[in-house]
Amino acid sequence: MLRTDDLQLFVLTADLGSISAAARELGLSPALASVALKRLEQQLNSQLILRSTRSLRLTTAGMAYLDYARQAMQLLGQGQQLLQLGKEQLSGELTLSMPSDVGRNSMVFWLAEFQRLHPKLQLKLRISDRLADLGRQPVDLAIRYGQPKDSQLIAMPLVPDNHRVLCAAPDYIARFGAPERPEDINQHQVLQLVLGEAVHSKWQFWRHGQLQQVQVRGALVADDGDVVRRWAVAGLGIAYKSRLDILSDLDSGALVKLLPDYQTEHAPLYLLAVQRLSSSPVLQALSEFLLQKLQQRWQG
Repeated sequence: MLRTDDLQLFVLTADLGSISAAARELGLSPALASVALKRLEQQLNSQLILRSTRSLRLTTAGMAYLDYARQAMQLLGQGQQLLQLGKEQLSGELTLSMPSDVGRNSMVFWLAEFQRLHPKLQLKLRISDRLADLGRQPVDLAIRYGQPKDSQLIAMPLVPDNHRVLCAAPDYIARFGAPERPEDINQHQVLQLVLGEAVHSKWQFWRHGQLQQVQVRGALVADDGDVVRRWAVAGLGIAYKSRLDILSDLDSGALVKLLPDYQTEHAPLYLLAVQRLSSSPVLQALSEFLLQKLQQRWQG
């Protein structure tokens, strides 16, 4: 098994260009440092460093491995920081704003668990697809879909590769069929969501690098994403939902992905915070906690 102190020594040696300098930094003798690097090379069955009396340079294998070693050390450091934050007595009051669907079906449970881990912390939740103004409203943090536009906010990506999914229930498809092309969508019952102050009516799709934009029209419109999802699961029409919101429905078969050969709109999920929380232990702990939960759900 690889030793983390050997990895640390290798990264530091590459950064400083000297085994002796890396050894001094870590409080080791040059002889012990050389033994540690040789041990690492033996475990990897690859020479990482070319040594001479006057110079030191990485081999091709060493240069390739350095990025992975550096990432490993960074991840270990983040894990250690998270554990340390977990031991701190986080306290205070935070108001969080979040979208309705991921808010009601995931965040409310995760945030309750986070509060149980930090009982001196009070969390107030605002669940709505209407965008909260963090500069004017008494909101400290916002979980929000889409690329942040306000440069005055701290933006921490939670699910950067999330996209929208055109979907419908099997019952709806059995009764009305499925669109074969984006332009077929308006031949179906369309379920629409109000985003901000406007109805999301321009649905975009890409195929072979070509954009196709459809101006949709629907008889059912809601300003609540969870309502739109429930309509879709009930077989009332076709929806264009965030994949993160409907992962469990896709897994269970309650909803079916439509137009699978087309790329869809990017819908990254971010945690936004006001500047005064930039160095807050609460923000750091909460962002790490939510990131872990979302990655487990996304990959699971």
